[in-house]
Order: sequence, then structure tokens, then C-alpha cells
Amino acid sequence: MSNRAAILWETRGEWTVEPVELADPGPGQILVKVKATGLCHSDDHAVTGDMPVPLPLVGGHEGAGIVEAVGPGVTRVAPGDHVVLIFNPPCGHCRNCGQGRSNLCLNAAQQGYGQQTPFSARGQSVAATGDLGTFADRTVVSERCAIKIDKDVPFAAASLLGCAVTTGWGAAVYLGEVGPGDNVVVVGSGGVGVNSVQGARNAGANLIVVVDPVEFKREQAKTFGATHAVASIAEATELLTELTPGRLADVAILSVGVSSGGLLAETVDLVGPGGIVVITSVTPAASTSLDLSLFQFTLTQKTLRGNVYGGVNVYRDVPLLVDLYRNKHLKLDELITSTYTLDDINQGYADLHSGKNLRGVVLLED
Repeated sequence: MSNRAAILWETRGEWTVEPVELADPGPGQILVKVKATGLCHSDDHAVTGDMPVPLPLVGGHEGAGIVEAVGPGVTRVAPGDHVVLIFNPPCGHCRNCGQGRSNLCLNAAQQGYGQQTPFSARGQSVAATGDLGTFADRTVVSERCAIKIDKDVPFAAASLLGCAVTTGWGAAVYLGEVGPGDNVVVVGSGGVGVNSVQGARNAGANLIVVVDPVEFKREQAKTFGATHAVASIAEATELLTELTPGRLADVAILSVGVSSGGLLAETVDLVGPGGIVVITSVTPAASTSLDLSLFQFTLTQKTLRGNVYGGVNVYRDVPLLVDLYRNKHLKLDELITSTYTLDDINQGYADLHSGKNLRGVVLLED
């Protein structure tokens, strides 16, 4: 089947939109017509080399669309269903899934990142981000990667449930364990961080302080529930010291596009005794150093926690987030600053780098 997709052929290159061949769905697989896909920073990490991935690569892991065909044995969805696509789908029966940590499914992790692909171009196989490859007119994925949604949910809004919203929301609600009255700091309020703001607000946080050098993002964060927005960690420290003397923040979430050991150490200092720091940001794979006072870290009983998919159970939480959206407790449409065609994907990422977007979304034509 002929198709078009945005492919990354080399590190530091650009996405090139070109014809690709797409395999038919096999057993347990489905063919999805992609209608919308978010421009996530994770795909940009493939471009910069901060996240090692196999190349060439059809990008995109944050998508929504329509099931066009199914392979043998498919039972979860049928042709005509509208779906959100998810990466690393949990098996539901491994040790981690059984312990309520399906985002860390042992069987999903063993599949490898982008190792299974239905795509080929220029006479060779092309990997797919997260085994999805939503920077394409159509893709073939496991039925376990599809969560059915009602047909009145807009595709653009639904696509963001594939990564940005779940990852940011879960960083606050599940991994940060934000509760009523907690003070929360979110460092970096782009497409993921601003959803940590939404999660903290819905969890009943008291103060929600956003740190971002871009004025546009600080102002937007306030519309999503931030009580305060400052340009630097130094300003956040001063504010917390004034408003919560001796306590500081209960939870800090690091959500900048590309992090570093130094920035993480500064974020750790924003939380008081017993505080939790959640690392959503990707730090370049070659970075291995962190200058942190382990003495103080131990005596203040702080927790440092990574973030894989927000700690969510996608089969439970994507429908939950859709319900919150329907009842106007979760903003999705407002997350989308700009929309693009597939041919404009490099412009979309240029806008991401310049701080113009909370989230850019590619809308794919019929």
C-alpha cells in the first residue's frame, strides 16, 4: 500500500516527507488512517541524538485516527472505530502489570523501541517511533496500541492523549502523588509541563508555581491552573521562601525540553523535607553527572523519581481523561497553539524550538 510519511534518515537531519510502502495488517494488527498527530519533543530528541533510536525512522507517537482494516484475530476494535494510539502497550499479566505498574510492563519493554515496523522506503526497512509511526497518512500497529474513543471527540485533541497529556498529568497525580493542599512547582511549561499543572490543579494543589523563561508559556500556564508563574528557579525559590517559609514545595516536576544534571540539582532544592521530585525531561544519553548533596538529600528524606508515561494505566486513564475533557475539567483544545500539514512538519518543530507553541499538531488530509 502506498503512503506518505515523514522520515528521519540521519541524526541532525530534517524530516523528509516522501512515499513509503506499508505492509498489510497481520495477525493481531490493525491499519489506521492517521487524522492528527502531535509534535512531541521526544521525536525531536531523535533528531538531536539525545535519545538513541534506530535510523531511518518514521516519527510520531502521539496520534489519533480511524481503523480502516484489521488483521486475523483482532477483537479490540473494528473498521470505522475512532482510536487514540499508545506506545509500549501493557500486556496485563507480567509482574509489573500485576502490581499496578503497567507503564513499566516487562513484556512491552522487551519489544524494543521502534524495532517493529510496517514501513519501507528507498528499498529498505524504516523503523517507527514507539512502534507507531504517526507521522504518516496510515500506519499498521498492534491492536493493543489502540484505545477506542467516541466519534464526537475531535482527533486533534484526542491525539494529545497519546503522550503529552498522560505523561504530564500522571507526573503530578501518580508519580508526584499531589494531594489536596500541596504546593507544586513545574519547571518547564510546554506541552507536557502544562498538563502537570492541570493534573496538580485537579488533585487539589494549593500553590502551583510554573517556571519558564518564555513569557507566552508563563501566561498560558495561568489559564491552565498555575497560581504563580516566574522566569527562573531563583525567582521560584524566593517566592516559595516568602509564601511557605520552612516548607517550600511538596512536589517539583522537571519538564523542560532538554535537561541537565545541574538543572535537576536546582529543582531538587525547590522541595522541602519529604518532597518528591519527578523527572519528566530527557537528559542527553551521554550525560551521566549530577552535583547533588547526598548528605542533605538523605537527611531531608527527599524522593527522586523518573517518569515513564506518567505512571498511568493507559487503558484506564485515557478514557478517564476523555471524561474529564467532556465535563470541562481538562483542557485539550486549548493546548493546541498551531496546526500544520505533514509537509510543514519541520516548521512545526522550528516553532517548538522558538517557544511559540504549547503543542503543535499535524492534521493529515484524507
